[in-house]
Amino acid sequence: MLAYVIRRLIAAVGLLFVVSVITFSIFYLVPRLAGVSAEGLASRYVGRTATAATVAATARRMGFDDPIYVQYGRFAKGIFVGEDIDLGAEKDHCPAPCLGYSFVTKQPVFPELVDRAKVTFSLAAGAAVIWVVFGIAVGVLSALRRGSLFDRAAMTVALAGVSLPVFWTGLIALTFFSYRWGLAPPGGTFVPFTQNPLSWAHALMLPWITLALLFSAQYARLTRAGMLETMGEDYIRTARAKGLPERKVVVKHGLRGALTPLLTIFGLDFGLLIGGAVLTESAFGLNGLGKYAVDGIRGNDLPKVMGVTLLAALFVALANLVVDLLYAVVDPRVRAK
Repeated sequence: MLAYVIRRLIAAVGLLFVVSVITFSIFYLVPRLAGVSAEGLASRYVGRTATAATVAATARRMGFDDPIYVQYGRFAKGIFVGEDIDLGAEKDHCPAPCLGYSFVTKQPVFPELVDRAKVTFSLAAGAAVIWVVFGIAVGVLSALRRGSLFDRAAMTVALAGVSLPVFWTGLIALTFFSYRWGLAPPGGTFVPFTQNPLSWAHALMLPWITLALLFSAQYARLTRAGMLETMGEDYIRTARAKGLPERKVVVKHGLRGALTPLLTIFGLDFGLLIGGAVLTESAFGLNGLGKYAVDGIRGNDLPKVMGVTLLAALFVALANLVVDLLYAVVDPRVRAK
């Protein structure tokens, strides 16, 4: 088991390195290959009225004239030890881990990412609990009552949940539950968990349900398909022949066998949501990582976008690492290997 964990940790570190190289290349190498000069890259960080001499000086200060491997080495070094940023008239220090420096707001990116990540993690964690509980429960009941009225109604609702876009359901939910009926706070409301847990949950309940509707529908369909497959296996018939209670057969043998594919997609879904639920955050006006990335794109502030991308890659890698470890808990064959 220890060797399995070590292998997965090494694979996660290697994945993060590859993602950092690819991400850095997309933002700094690809434009150079497309014909954009160092001055062209630097022009994004100066005003529109800047002179050619100012743009050239900015390109030199930011190191855009250096070879791409030198630029990446400087970026990677900043993650571990920080980086001194030359602003021309003065210098600023970007402390480790330095994931970039916004030349629009004149601030390091990482502290802003940490502040926004609290909102995004709260949104993703609460929604994940709702969609996992309701999605798996509905999927199991639909599989056990295959062809019944409940099964047909549940799969119809699941199909509608998968089909409806999040931004539409979010706006409809705000219109009725917040502005018309006053049952939920309006958009843009967030209370830190440490300040008031009840207000935190109340403010995020509507975004949780809106986001969970999409994923719970998908998980219900996948759970139903997995349960229908596992409940027809020989070991299920053997368990029933041994006289095990039906509840134990369904939960311990049937559901456990159907959880493996659900763990896989849960790791990807949760990791990506931690990287920013762009549509949900935009619909409800939550200042999370997704909205932060959108603001960076609109303001042509590439360090913000790259910081969110790297942080999202980190969360996806960590989520997949946890999923790999959970495989050993759910599936005994992994432990045997």
